[in-house]
Amino acid sequence: MRKTDYAAIGETLYESRLPNGLPVFVVPKPGYCKSFACFVTNYGGADRRFTLNGERKDTPAGVAHYLEHKMFDTPDGGNALMILDAAGANANAFTSETMTAYYFSCTQRFEEDLRTLLRFVSVPYYTQQSVDKERGIIGQELRMYEDDPDNAVYMELMRLLFAHSPLRDDVGGTVESIQLITPQVLYDCHKVFYHPSNMALCVVGDVDPELVERTAAEELTAEAAPLPGRDYGPAEGLDPVGKRNQRRMEVSAPLFMAGLKLGEDRHGPAGHRERLTAGLALKCLYGRSSPAYLDLYGRGLLNGTFGCSADYAAGEGFVVFGGESKDPDAAADALLAAAEKVAAEGFDPALFQRQKKASYGSSLRALGDFRNLGVSLAESCFAGYRTLDGFEIMNAITCEDASAWVREHIRPERTALSVVLPRREAGA
Repeated sequence: MRKTDYAAIGETLYESRLPNGLPVFVVPKPGYCKSFACFVTNYGGADRRFTLNGERKDTPAGVAHYLEHKMFDTPDGGNALMILDAAGANANAFTSETMTAYYFSCTQRFEEDLRTLLRFVSVPYYTQQSVDKERGIIGQELRMYEDDPDNAVYMELMRLLFAHSPLRDDVGGTVESIQLITPQVLYDCHKVFYHPSNMALCVVGDVDPELVERTAAEELTAEAAPLPGRDYGPAEGLDPVGKRNQRRMEVSAPLFMAGLKLGEDRHGPAGHRERLTAGLALKCLYGRSSPAYLDLYGRGLLNGTFGCSADYAAGEGFVVFGGESKDPDAAADALLAAAEKVAAEGFDPALFQRQKKASYGSSLRALGDFRNLGVSLAESCFAGYRTLDGFEIMNAITCEDASAWVREHIRPERTALSVVLPRREAGA
């Protein structure tokens, strides 16, 4: 396995690629009791249309999430989650727009648990009865999200921003779309996306890297397979589809979320630098110690629920920021005015250096979160870079880089606003 020492942060990364195309990453943590492993496929809710061997496929919304639910079933009628729990491991899974991850953490019997993980994720088993039963469970989950104000304000923003992208739709699909999911659809998508060539195995803990590599080679198919071509629809421009949306729900205070598109998501080291620059710029612009946040907090327009991020999925980059506010429109206008001021004057160099040191420190602390590190290794693998290279890249980002990023991207005319207001009282 290839070994890379990151002396500045005290970490070592082992990596290799098996003959079947599977990338394997291990970050040893000598002396720690807990170990973490995640087996991740580069397949999420946005991957509904794809081509394979020249043939175009179109699948219902929600298949990736449905697969996540069904992958724990085993041919002998058991459940892999219960098997791992009985062995003392803490296991779970999640689906995002771009990936599905199955993972566990344990303090003993790591190799046994790793073999269980690799086997159940790579061997599908679905029956019409079990798929039909799961449809009701997922339908209830989707209805719950429809009633969740935080999810609603986000999804309405996505529909304001994007005209065609699958980011407009919930990762789990809709109650209507999941009716079209059959066992054959699940088998077909598993065959395409759950091949080792489209996956990554990431491990963090006091483990032997060569043991991890050897175990994966023994448990998984030895043959490589062609990768699917993703189709996220026609290219999106930078202008939003709509500027504002408002709805009423059961909330105690108004919610808002503003956002804008960044353009095509770049992969590789250039994309890594873009992500880190965006994170630093947003921390300087809207972080908890930024002048804009402190001013709006003091005026009662923002509270501790406020947050902001630059996200990248389905070939697109986009920024979202929001939270509770007594006056969502005034808060959004003030936040954009702060961006215009930075675009004209640049960031204060002292503020930038403080935020850069704080970001570096929080990233160092995050290395102690094995789940976060393991998932980040997979995300960066699929995006064409190595997450641990980020510390060196962050050191090279300048105040002008962050100011230029705001100048280029945070434009009021490109911003959309989603608002959720409390329901009117009876008779109002």
